[in-house]
Amino acid sequence: MNYIEVTIKLKPFRPFNEIVVAQLSGLPFDSFTEDEDEELVKAYILEGDYVQTDVENVLSPFEDLAKIKFTASKIEKVNWNQKWEENFDAVEVGEFCCVRAPFHVERSNFTHEIIIEPKMSFGTGHHQTTQMMIEHMESIDFTSKTVLDMGSGTGILAILAKQMGAKEVVGIDIEKWAYENMIENFDRNNVDITACNGGEELIAKIGKPYDVIIANINKNILLGQLPTYNSHLNTGALLLLSGFYETDVDDLIQAKELDGYALIHQITKETWCALKLRKGD
Repeated sequence: MNYIEVTIKLKPFRPFNEIVVAQLSGLPFDSFTEDEDEELVKAYILEGDYVQTDVENVLSPFEDLAKIKFTASKIEKVNWNQKWEENFDAVEVGEFCCVRAPFHVERSNFTHEIIIEPKMSFGTGHHQTTQMMIEHMESIDFTSKTVLDMGSGTGILAILAKQMGAKEVVGIDIEKWAYENMIENFDRNNVDITACNGGEELIAKIGKPYDVIIANINKNILLGQLPTYNSHLNTGALLLLSGFYETDVDDLIQAKELDGYALIHQITKETWCALKLRKGD
C-alpha cells in the first residue's frame, strides 16, 4: 500500500516541532522526520489511514501561537529502515547513557548503552523529556528496587532501570504498537522486564507496591493517574514525572495527591520539565 507524506511548515520551528510530533503520535503515523533548516516536520501514514480533518484538528489549537501550514501528497512505498538510518542519530546523556539503534557503532565509553529499533521518533530518546528522565535516574540507586515505567513506549527507561540493578521492572503502555516494540527492545537488550498492554487499570490489577514509579506522559493523564500512583508507592519511594511544560509544574505539585511529597529535583529543557519527588510518611 502507498503512503501519504504530510509536510508541515512551522515558524518558529522550536518548540512546535516537538509539540506537533507529540500530538500527531496519537494518530496512526508510522514515522516522523525533521529538517530544522527548512523548518519542516514530515509525517508518514498509510494511505488508507489518512484523514485530513484529523490532522487539521491536531494542528488548529496551535495556529494562534505559530505559523503552521501543511500539505499532503501520496508517495510510493518507502524503505523505512533506510530513511531512519539517514535521519536517526544516537542520543548521549553525558557519559552516563547512550541510546542507539542497531545500525550504529557500539559505544564502549558509556556506563549504560541501550539499543532501540527506531520505529517512531517518539520513544527513541531524542525528546527532551526522555533525556531529562535519564538524568534524574542517574542519581538513583536502583539496586533491588521494584520499578513501574508507566507509558513505557519503546521501553528505554524500563531498560535503564533494569540495567541499573532494579530487582523487578514493569513496563505498561496503552498503545499496541508500543507494547510490541517494547517487548522487542527488552529482548534486544537482554533484560527481564514484564511488558503489559493497557492503561492505569493494570496498576491495580498487578497490585504491586513500587519503590520507583516513572511516568513520562502528559499533564492531564498524570493528574488523573496520581491517585493510583500514590496508592502503589511505598513510603519513601520516588516518583519521576515528565511529559509536560514548565508552566504545568504548579498544577502538578499542588495536586492533593502529592501532599506530603518532597520535590527533590526539577530539570527544565527548553519548555519541557521533569520532576523527581519523594513520598513522605
